[in-house]
Amino acid sequence: MEYIQSNQNTKIKAAKKLTVKKNQRKENTYLLEGWHLVQEAIQNKAVIRQVFATEKYVDERALRGLYDDTFEIAPEVAQHLSETKAPQGIFAVVEMSETPMPEKLTGRYLLLDAVQDPGNIGTMIRTADAAGFAGVVLGNGSVDLYNPKLLRSMQGSHFHLPIYQGNLIDWMKKFNSQDVPVYGTELNPEAISYQDVPKTADMALILGNEGNGVAKDVLAATTQNLYIPIPGNAESLNVAVAAGILMFKLIEG
Repeated sequence: MEYIQSNQNTKIKAAKKLTVKKNQRKENTYLLEGWHLVQEAIQNKAVIRQVFATEKYVDERALRGLYDDTFEIAPEVAQHLSETKAPQGIFAVVEMSETPMPEKLTGRYLLLDAVQDPGNIGTMIRTADAAGFAGVVLGNGSVDLYNPKLLRSMQGSHFHLPIYQGNLIDWMKKFNSQDVPVYGTELNPEAISYQDVPKTADMALILGNEGNGVAKDVLAATTQNLYIPIPGNAESLNVAVAAGILMFKLIEG
């Protein structure tokens, strides 16, 4: 196994570039960091081109099938590759997986309109995963799926359910054409409490930008807009908290 101790190694320089969107798209790969995420990639049969690991990980059983594409790296190289202050010491170069919009939209979908905090999106994707949703759509203006902070926040859930990126209006037209209800989230006189929504196996739920909420043109195209009653004095809920409440409440019954 090749041992790499310099940040100037060509493989390391190429891997480091895969934390930037334009380079990810050019190479159709991204850099995954952390033992749990690398394990998730292996277990879910993602296409892994290279693994870079410190001595702590190179003999792990899970990496045996990737031996020819695994490189041992010095701790200082791991620090160079890492996007965190305390790197675990293992990274994988993984092929991107682009999933086209399904012809038949069945199940429950979470649609995110210009949500910009990677932590919020990661929490919502993990919650959608836990709630058994069929997919998540990252609308225009939302954080890119392969943003390093988002990858860490998702904790591997992007391997468990399809994550799409695209124009939400296009998705809403498709849902409408198949008589699938689309619920927006907004506090206004026309909105109704989520408690008054009939349960359905097929539906779409839209959450919006942390500061501005769901865009007006998107809200205008929904089947119904919902709100969460707040008995206390807070003006609003964090978008990820609101999404968690709605996703689990809308699948009950």
